[in-house]
Amino acid sequence: MININVDLVARLIHEQFPQWSDLDIKPVKYSGNDNRTFHLGEHMSVRLPSEVSYVPQVEKEQIWLPFLSENLSLPISTPLAKGNPSEEYPWPWSINKWLEGETLTQAIISDVNQFATDLGTFLIELQSIDASGGPLAGKHNFYRGGSVAVYDEESRYAIENVKDTFNEHILLEIWGLALDSKWDSEPVWVHGDIAPGNLLIKDGKLCAVIDFGILGVGDPASDAAMAWTFFDNNSRKIFKKVLNMDEGTWNRARGWALWKALITYNGHKDSNDIIAEESYHVIHIIIDDYLAEKITRNLEALQ
Repeated sequence: MININVDLVARLIHEQFPQWSDLDIKPVKYSGNDNRTFHLGEHMSVRLPSEVSYVPQVEKEQIWLPFLSENLSLPISTPLAKGNPSEEYPWPWSINKWLEGETLTQAIISDVNQFATDLGTFLIELQSIDASGGPLAGKHNFYRGGSVAVYDEESRYAIENVKDTFNEHILLEIWGLALDSKWDSEPVWVHGDIAPGNLLIKDGKLCAVIDFGILGVGDPASDAAMAWTFFDNNSRKIFKKVLNMDEGTWNRARGWALWKALITYNGHKDSNDIIAEESYHVIHIIIDDYLAEKITRNLEALQ
C-alpha cells in the first residue's frame, strides 16, 4: 500500500507543477476513503486515488466536472490540473479548486427543512443537465445509478446475519420492493455519494457539493438515500416532494439506504460500536418510516 503523505505530495508538486512548489501543503480535516486530499495553499487541493480501483475517477472528473459546473448554480469540485504517474506514485491525480465551507452536521444547519429543499433542488438541477455521452453506471462507480439488484446477494446475507436484532420479514419486504421496479426513463446524472461528508455548509446553508468520484448516469434513486440517513420525518417528506420521485424510485432509494446500513452494521457489530450504532439507528429509521407509509396507504385504501 502506498504511503500518501505530505512529503510525497510536495515532491509531486515540485516535479510536475514547480510554479506551486512554494505553497503550503497539509492534509484536509476529512479526507475520505477513495482518495487522499491535501490543501495546496489557500485556494487549491490535491486529490490522489488511494488504490488502483479508484484511478478511473481522475479522468472522469477531468472530463465532466467542468461541464457540470457550468450548468449548476452551486459550486462543485472543479479540476485545475491533472498530475501524471511518477516513480513514487503510479497513478494520475488531480489539483482542484478549493471550496470553502464546513462539512455538514445537524448542528451547523439553520433549518433542516430548508436544507432538504436546497439539496433536492441541487439534485433536480443535476438531473436536468444533458447526460448524453456521460459514463453509464457500472463497476467504475460501484453501480450508483445502476440497479441495486447488483447488491442482492450481499444484502440478503446481511439480513440473515442480523435477523436476531431486526425483523427479518420486514427487511426482506423493504428489500423486495426496491427490486420490484426499474428506471425506465432516459439516464440522468448521478453524483453517487450524496452524504454529509460531501456537502459543505456556510452560514447554516448548503453552499457547495464535492467529491464526484463515483459520478455516473442512470437511475437517480441512489442519490436520495440520505432521506433516511440524515433527515427527520418532516424534512424527509419535503426532500421527496422536491425530488418529485414516483413510488418505485423512492422504494429503490430506500433500498440503497438499507443495503448500505445493513452491510455496515453487519460488518461492524462485533468490532466497532460507534459505526455499528449509527447503522443500527438508520435501519430502525428505515423500518419505522416504511411501516408508517404502509399504514397510511392502508388507511387511504379503506376510505
